[in-house]
Amino acid sequence: MGNYSMKSYFQNMPQIGKPVKAPNAENRQLLQEMEQQIHATIEAAVKYGKSDEDVNKSGQLTAQQRIEELIDEGTWCPLNTIFNPENNKDGDTGILKGLAKIEGKWAVVIASDNKKLAGAWIPGQAENLLRGSDTAKRLGIPLVYLLNCSGVKLDVQDKVYPNRRGGGTPFYRNAELEQLGIPVIVGIYGTNPAGGGYHSISPTILIAHKDANMAVGGAGILGGMNPKGFIDEESAEEIIQANLNAKNNHIAPPGSVGVHYEQTGFFREVYESEEGVIEAMRKYISFLPAYNLEFFRVDEPKLPAMLQDELYDIVPMNKKRSYDMYEVIARLFDNSEFMEYKKSYGPEMITGLAKVNGLLVGVVANAQGILMKYPEYIENGIGVGGKLYRQGLIKMNEFVTLCARDRIPMVWIQDTTGIDVGDPAEKAELLGLGQSLIYSIQNSNIPQMEITLRKGTAAAHYVLGGPQGNDTNVFSIGTAATEINVMTGETAAVAMYSRRLVKDKKAGESLQPTIDKMNKLIDDYNDKSLPQGCAKYGFVDEIVDMIALRNYVEAFTESSYQNPKSFCPFHQMLTPRVLRDFDNLYRK
Repeated sequence: MGNYSMKSYFQNMPQIGKPVKAPNAENRQLLQEMEQQIHATIEAAVKYGKSDEDVNKSGQLTAQQRIEELIDEGTWCPLNTIFNPENNKDGDTGILKGLAKIEGKWAVVIASDNKKLAGAWIPGQAENLLRGSDTAKRLGIPLVYLLNCSGVKLDVQDKVYPNRRGGGTPFYRNAELEQLGIPVIVGIYGTNPAGGGYHSISPTILIAHKDANMAVGGAGILGGMNPKGFIDEESAEEIIQANLNAKNNHIAPPGSVGVHYEQTGFFREVYESEEGVIEAMRKYISFLPAYNLEFFRVDEPKLPAMLQDELYDIVPMNKKRSYDMYEVIARLFDNSEFMEYKKSYGPEMITGLAKVNGLLVGVVANAQGILMKYPEYIENGIGVGGKLYRQGLIKMNEFVTLCARDRIPMVWIQDTTGIDVGDPAEKAELLGLGQSLIYSIQNSNIPQMEITLRKGTAAAHYVLGGPQGNDTNVFSIGTAATEINVMTGETAAVAMYSRRLVKDKKAGESLQPTIDKMNKLIDDYNDKSLPQGCAKYGFVDEIVDMIALRNYVEAFTESSYQNPKSFCPFHQMLTPRVLRDFDNLYRK
């Protein structure tokens, strides 16, 4: 459109970055090999269960096919694809989930995987569903279900049904979303008894396939409502006969279309084909309010001026090697433009404003490299990029507060080895300043996403916009270089077993048993801290290819501006003015 506010601030921001002169083929290979390992794990999890052909022969589309029919092409950003904290043998939690556009509007999409146990609730699924609800809630965008849920997998009910964040919690969360004005739309397929029934009834708009049903209990439950407390041969024969009678007499399971469309009216619409259900879902999404993003733009949308593919050359797989974080920022944001906040203060942290498809975002990232004569509270100190010090913590507190005041969504890019330690750090109030940053983030009430580019370590991981900020963090993603732990495995092994080694030595005993325990702990750290483990245990919500990071930043930013609860007029913002005045005052 070309007509934008505050052009002198937001257009033609300083451009950063330069093309890579010497490609790093070895590093590129290491990163891409890890990405291929992640792809293979995802492919195995998605393929597990019935084949696509067998599902299609039964007259159904697979969950993936339903998603492809539902969403706008090229917009799918999957989340928690291989999240599997309870080690389910199928490699995931029985759902497919992600961000996507439907009729031009961003939504959180969750599909029951009908290739596996007819979409049953399995361990870890409730937590995965709640993460999806959290994303929808924080962004204020619709939650859309493609539901085909046969209820709880009964032999693991203790890991599915009860507890504070168990199988019933998503139904409460749907009610919460609706009370916040966030619609929940569901397309219902197949048999959905018990937990599947409440999963079906809790959304806002219910659209059903002709063969769908939803009920408080299924036929199997009805047949066992007067138990003896055990099964004997007589009971077994009764069960067999009841099932045969139901099949021979073509008895419909409870809660069919005949009940919930023609009598209760719970089903808003019913369709003969699966595609008809999906078209209706798209229709209802089209009815929902959403701002034209041009309303919030400060500039024309542009791709980064620097090549995103060069991230494979820039970000070292070797965690001990440094790199230029500005080169990463240059490959994620529009035209590689970046207006920095207080560059000369707290140099271990990079803070400033950037644009994503012409929309304003705040950026916080860990600088890398050696910082001479820093921090200021240590005489002739030598600081290390990636570590947090007093000035950086103060600067981040200020910047988060400014972004909150101006309602600017934030993108955090982590590569941190932790917060400075020792008495000088304690005297410099780092413990209090770290918690101050947590307070500022919690107080901000703005959407925030986090990328753990390489290391997320100790308390720094959660003070730098990490996923622990349940009310602010929309999602966290990692890369092939990600490693998240409280400390390295070697450091943990020394911390746990150093005294044991001393005792063994003094007693004249073999050191090998203790050494074996130390190495076992190191292996366990590696299993859980590196990319595969981070995705499996939910430390991040997805491991993303380097060349796809921008896709997630775009999805986050556009979703944040789709239907915001509040906003600040551009001409009333303080952040850009504070940035410019600091530069004018201290760079003369």
